[in-house]
Amino acid sequence: MATFVLIPGAGGAGTVYWREVAADLESRGHTAVPVEIDGSDPALGLPEYAAITDAAIGDHRDVVLVAQSMGAFTAPMIGKRDALDRLVLLNAMIPLPGESPGEWFEATGSGEARRAANAAAGRSNEFDLDEVFLHDLPADRKADMSEGDRDPAETPFGQRCAFRAWPDVPIHVLVGADDRLFPAEFQLAVARDRLGIAGEVLPGGHLVAKSRPAELAARLVGYLDAR
Repeated sequence: MATFVLIPGAGGAGTVYWREVAADLESRGHTAVPVEIDGSDPALGLPEYAAITDAAIGDHRDVVLVAQSMGAFTAPMIGKRDALDRLVLLNAMIPLPGESPGEWFEATGSGEARRAANAAAGRSNEFDLDEVFLHDLPADRKADMSEGDRDPAETPFGQRCAFRAWPDVPIHVLVGADDRLFPAEFQLAVARDRLGIAGEVLPGGHLVAKSRPAELAARLVGYLDAR
């Protein structure tokens, strides 16, 4: 049995976002630890997010570290690399060493990719939170995210991701086929360019842990079965 430590994206809401996936993993006999990060607190930034994640790992071993979206900037900065079995990046902002989240958007061309995907699908380029993030969530989970939503603080967006190399463990990249923030083809290209990894596509949008929790949990456990 494994321990899954689950890092949220910008704004936090870790226990809310990961609720269904954590329950599914635990029903399979695993331990799930959603990391609670108050991403709305301007006193906290990337170093603090990494320290909070280290505290969540605690004494656990054989950890599968799962990082959602901007959580990928936290993952390579943790101190407890020796506890990791593997790393999963989910709809992730994959950083280069020394890059800040604010720089990432321009460096990768994510805005252009989103606008092109919107044009191809006949969608407006107006940034509507419901249309971008909540479009594929059931009503009850959409309400969950509204209650747990936090406006991200600006602090981490200007901070460098302080790491030299990714942890020396297997790294998997999971991509939501219907992600409207970071289109699937864009994510796959970033994974190839920055990690030399062929990402895997699964159903769901940017908040796939809320829209497709069973499918996501099954994919995460599948990585263990393939060891």
